[in-house]
Amino acid sequence: MTTSSPQLLTDPFLQLPTPNSVRVVWFTEFAGCEHAVSYGKNFTQTVFAQTTKLTRLREDQQSRVGNQTEDGQIYERPVRREIWRHEAVVSDLVPGERISYRVRSVREDGKSVSSDIFSLAPTPSPGTPLKILLTSDHQLKPMVAANLQKVAETVGRLDAVWFAGDLVNVPDRASEWFDDNRGAAFFPCLQGRARYEMEYNGQKTTYTGGAIIQHAPLFTCIGNHEIMGRFGRQASLNEEFDDTIPVKVALNLYGEKFLKDNSFNTDTYEEIFTLPQSLEGGKTYYATSFGDVRLVVLYATNMWRYPKSDGRKKGKYSEPETELNNPENWGYGQHIYEPITKGSKQYNWLVQELNSPEFKQAKYKVVMLHHPPHTLGDNIVPAYTDPVQIVTRDRDGKIRAVRYEYPKQADYIVRDLLPLLEAAKVQLVLFGHSHLWNRFCSPSGVHFLETSNVGNSYGAACKDRKRKSLPSWPGQDYVAIGDPYGLEPVVPTIAPILDEDGQPMPYISSNEITVFSIFDTGTGTVSSYRFDTRQPGQEVIKFDEFQL
Repeated sequence: MTTSSPQLLTDPFLQLPTPNSVRVVWFTEFAGCEHAVSYGKNFTQTVFAQTTKLTRLREDQQSRVGNQTEDGQIYERPVRREIWRHEAVVSDLVPGERISYRVRSVREDGKSVSSDIFSLAPTPSPGTPLKILLTSDHQLKPMVAANLQKVAETVGRLDAVWFAGDLVNVPDRASEWFDDNRGAAFFPCLQGRARYEMEYNGQKTTYTGGAIIQHAPLFTCIGNHEIMGRFGRQASLNEEFDDTIPVKVALNLYGEKFLKDNSFNTDTYEEIFTLPQSLEGGKTYYATSFGDVRLVVLYATNMWRYPKSDGRKKGKYSEPETELNNPENWGYGQHIYEPITKGSKQYNWLVQELNSPEFKQAKYKVVMLHHPPHTLGDNIVPAYTDPVQIVTRDRDGKIRAVRYEYPKQADYIVRDLLPLLEAAKVQLVLFGHSHLWNRFCSPSGVHFLETSNVGNSYGAACKDRKRKSLPSWPGQDYVAIGDPYGLEPVVPTIAPILDEDGQPMPYISSNEITVFSIFDTGTGTVSSYRFDTRQPGQEVIKFDEFQL
């Protein structure tokens, strides 16, 4: 029998605002009953939540839970973890009016637990000045808690969060969302409940993140780390995450009945979040109006593979020699999860959206996707296109090599997507994937911003630093330095970091200096800030600003 007091697994957070309502979501490790939101003056209004059980969350050998040490293992194999999600619709709200709320959950034994008091509001009306956090690629990286704590300290209460993918590392590992014991799980960092310790020159500082999404709705898009691979075939969740194959291949190998469990899925991502939906793409790609902004969210990501196929690793450019006669174990290169090429379902939906009254009449037109259209980062290479498989056989028909090429001229984002966005006069394209800060502006005035520097930065292809593992196919001009598609990076306009020669750098790629960006719709400005975690006593520095 349980005698300890019940606990909420997360604080409540806000989802799917409308002009007169907003969803409140929270999680517990008990099914319970009478999960409810109390709100309004003196909390006299109450609405009960609908409860669902998450179906794919597990822990495994790489999970860090409870009092486990770095070297200790609690699990020998993936083990299901039972977590319940509660969602209540708070309605009859008035645009522009923010009210207090709190949630309460009752465990099966009758004991209850309540959250702290937070605030909520419906979708803001056009003309309302808003401050929106632009972020991506948290993945439990070293500077996430510091980053979000400085957001809260610098900006105060936000009106929304736009998250350009890669929320955690392995989406079916529950502790990465809720309670990884290193202190930087997804929800604790965005709710000011993290406990991440950083040390520099013997000085230790503990960061708690920021209480952000309890007050501001969260809008997300799918990155490669929101997608799990074939279910139950591997000994660990990391291996399962790496084990995605294209739908067409899975159909041939396993048939329609077993397709999802043998190709890839976004089940956990879709079960955790309540997002706007499109008829064609559901939660995976959608558009929504928020104040003066029309936000268009795309499903544009592919499987990240290792540059080389050493050992049994599935490479970007080849299959491992040990698996040449086992096509069911191939990785099929950096295959694309959802088509966005011209004529695809998502492309046709986008064309309709860009011609809709909601989009055309919006003051600010923003597109968010995960994969970079322009960047100094390594992850833009090879091109965003379907891998061309080349199988080499000997005279007896035996496979001697399987390799993949990605024709640069067939990059779907650059060839098919960007002309649409340019013609529709999109002002800002927000993306992630390379764990750095850089921005670009096209000749027609479209701004491209990646603001994902929270640690585990891979470097930038600029000046003397060349991209790693570039392909060397005949006729393919893959540049080692700069943006592969010819745009020059914009040097920060206020306080750029200087290189060793005293020259301003057009990027930040650092594991000590973290970056966040804020879109102020009242002034139409996007401001970027940096914070040096090696000097915790120093102020946050605004280093760049541009206007839409």
